[in-house]
Amino acid sequence: MSKQHCLTLIVVAFVLQGCFACDSHPEEQLQVNENEFDYYFNFVRELVPDTLVYSKPFYHQNVPGIFKVYDNSYRQPEGRNRPNKQQTTANPFTKYFIRKIANGDQQKNQAESRFILGSLLNAAVFNNRFRPVNAFRPHLGRMSIRPPLLDACITPNGDAGVCTSGSVCALFGGRPSGSCILGKVCCINEVNTCGGTVTLNNTYWQSPPTEIIGSTICALNIKLDSKFIEQIAKPICQIRLDFISFSIAQPTAGTCTDTFQVGGASTTPPIICGDNSGQHMYLDVPSTDLTTDIQLTFNFARTATPSSRLWNIKIALLPCGAPYLAPVDCLQYFTSPSGRISSFNWKDVPVTAVRQLNNQNYNACFRTELIDRQKATEICFSVCPTTNTGAGFSITTNAVVAGNSLLGLGNNVQGYCTYDFLGIRSATDSITGLAGDRFCGEHLNTARAPNGASTSVQLCTPIKPFKVTYVTDGTESAIGAPALVATPADTNNVGFCIDYQERAN
Repeated sequence: MSKQHCLTLIVVAFVLQGCFACDSHPEEQLQVNENEFDYYFNFVRELVPDTLVYSKPFYHQNVPGIFKVYDNSYRQPEGRNRPNKQQTTANPFTKYFIRKIANGDQQKNQAESRFILGSLLNAAVFNNRFRPVNAFRPHLGRMSIRPPLLDACITPNGDAGVCTSGSVCALFGGRPSGSCILGKVCCINEVNTCGGTVTLNNTYWQSPPTEIIGSTICALNIKLDSKFIEQIAKPICQIRLDFISFSIAQPTAGTCTDTFQVGGASTTPPIICGDNSGQHMYLDVPSTDLTTDIQLTFNFARTATPSSRLWNIKIALLPCGAPYLAPVDCLQYFTSPSGRISSFNWKDVPVTAVRQLNNQNYNACFRTELIDRQKATEICFSVCPTTNTGAGFSITTNAVVAGNSLLGLGNNVQGYCTYDFLGIRSATDSITGLAGDRFCGEHLNTARAPNGASTSVQLCTPIKPFKVTYVTDGTESAIGAPALVATPADTNNVGFCIDYQERAN
């Protein structure tokens, strides 16, 4: 047989196969053999190992500090080491396909009520072009492609979404913006109502378009279940909340009248209010195979003005084993070698009222980064420059020398930094060599109390894991008997804003 005849037969066979793949029998295509689909899913959804040698993050086991009051146990986050073998991914679609039972009959598993299955699921998710018998499988082995099945994506304007087909995006009520590979769209999911339920990664919860007037509650439920197709059969270990915008009523003497709080998580975040745009929270979720519900709740007081109630919160569902999980007991987690951190409701505005929130108690942690291909050996902190005097650092009023710093180490019997403080273990002034652990007053300095110092200095610590701990009590008023340590009343505390920078020797 000539080469021309062979080529003709090959072309005819290829065309016939393509015709069978694009036939008009969706019910036949839906009844894909389960074993074939499992084979396809395990084959093409291969996890590609991280090959960026110098981008590996480091987080160290806890080192006991001087004050065990705010020492907490840490874990090495999963997924931080490069995998040394191919990982497998569970098939989340097993229950949507026909199974054979013992008597030879067939039954179709019940799907979640949120989806219209049948030809919609087959056409929208798999688009008929990825049937197991016709799957295009370039680059066999370690370089296998990974189709964008509800993977995270970023739109041209910076919004986060998930990759899916246009039909599935419409099914979720999302908004397509930008594109992904293989003809998918980047689907943005936005919710602007109270009382809804969220199951999709990278959902934006926004304040309702109508003003919220009077005393009311606005809540959102986040439902976690690895059986949900949109959670891709990966157990969720953490939720990250990014406050793109957040403005509700200011506190009264440090106590929130409008409140935002989280329920159902293993983490217990503090109640917050005021201005928190740009802030974030990591929430650990209970480890269970059952459905988990996390509640985000705004409780608005009657005295707040409607115009102050605006928010846009991005909800990211972080799967177990992801390399970007925060260590346990870290409400905030920073993954850059330098940056800025501030307490909730801190803002560079004239100091005319209390902005520091009562009943705060949390850790902010910093991943150990590579500096010129070397692991950072210390982290340094300095108060943020501000346009308003006194707005950078104010935690507890210095009653002896107004406006000066206070230090809690060595002479804490006088009550300095007992109830409100910023904890930085073995923080040292490189010029004077003086060190401290608890800082308050109106400047960041290791100068000894009660006089303190009238300026802030840069403080560095080599203690790993890098972290700071922020604690406030429930009042700005004076504390007297029968309390063990008496302190005067505070005046217009604002919290803190500090710049940080990791360094390597």
